[in-house]
Amino acid sequence: MLPIELRIDRAQRLLRMIEQDAPLLAARVAPLSVERQQSAKSYAQELAMLTRAEIERLLEEAAFVDAVGPNAAD
Repeated sequence: MLPIELRIDRAQRLLRMIEQDAPLLAARVAPLSVERQQSAKSYAQELAMLTRAEIERLLEEAAFVDAVGPNAAD
């Protein structure tokens, strides 16, 4: 399993990419029907929302791990 810091970094990078791509997404889906445009934009928004929730969960997990400290086996 990847270290928690790396997982947080990857999730944050994905969120930045999704947010920065929003204007370009609109241009890419412009030739599509209105229904498909809405579908693509809705999917991107849902993915961003899920990614924010994952970042929050990972940050809470990291805080818990830091609070508990190292195990005896460490």
